[in-house]
Amino acid sequence: MQVFRHYENLPDEVRGSSIAIGNFDGVHLGHRAVIGEAGRIAHGQGIPWTVLSFEPHPRTFFSPNNEAFRLTPFRTKAHHIEELGVDNLIVLHFDKNFAALSADDFVMKVLVEGLDARHVVSGYDFVFGNKRAGNCGLLLQKGKNQGFDFTCVSAVDNGEIVYSSTRIRDYLRKGNPLAAAKLLGRPFEIDGRVEHGDKRGQTIGFPTANLFLGEHLNPAHGVYAIRAGINDGANTKWLNGVANYGSRPTFDKKDTIFEAHLFEFDGDLYGNQLRVALIDFLREEKKFNGLDDLKAQIAIDCDKARQILNDH
Repeated sequence: MQVFRHYENLPDEVRGSSIAIGNFDGVHLGHRAVIGEAGRIAHGQGIPWTVLSFEPHPRTFFSPNNEAFRLTPFRTKAHHIEELGVDNLIVLHFDKNFAALSADDFVMKVLVEGLDARHVVSGYDFVFGNKRAGNCGLLLQKGKNQGFDFTCVSAVDNGEIVYSSTRIRDYLRKGNPLAAAKLLGRPFEIDGRVEHGDKRGQTIGFPTANLFLGEHLNPAHGVYAIRAGINDGANTKWLNGVANYGSRPTFDKKDTIFEAHLFEFDGDLYGNQLRVALIDFLREEKKFNGLDDLKAQIAIDCDKARQILNDH
């Protein structure tokens, strides 16, 4: 998959695409329906398959001081889009100037002049342009006038609930990664660089890889059964493990950190980019009376995680 961070002077093999437009935070099953429809059209017409998205997420731009909420920061989002087989990912920088662009100008400058779009696909609730003035109706009208086709994908559900990034965030904040995974189509994943910590895990026999979540959504504090692997795109090799996310109250810490212990792994992970998938929630974080109690509980957590992961 080729990645471009601009819409002007694109190569000829990128222009004239079937384009899926959206923020696609989570790349959940509803998003995949939109991207997949663009792919079906691209394959049917023998034209490129392209995804158009925006970074930072507009919500981050307009409310920079709000709590972290991203299900898929850019690196993770790009991985999941690439896994779908998309030819091109165009990521436009969302800043003050871009936010001021009218809906009409977005269509003309970006879709028509920049991308020479052949077919545009979006979700039913996609809005764009200054003051969110653009919507599916405008894209349909502009397409007729400017020579591109438009498809609006209706809400996608599992027979009971609509696939929604908001609902997925709610599940994760409540410690229900299994429910989140059903809407994502895969486990929720954290992607970060392994940092140095207190190295206390090594002293008690459970060494950990430490990640700071940054702009990732903060899931419920507690212990999780996980799968993790050194980031190598589609070639990432996954290992089973257990992780704690929280403030480590046993040691009177205040900052939050994600500590992953990988089973049957003996190596140096510092500085590596690690992907961690939350498979199931084991228990809430708690304060122990001392190291012996903590070690005993970690051993129990490891046994439970192994059983869950073997059955998963």
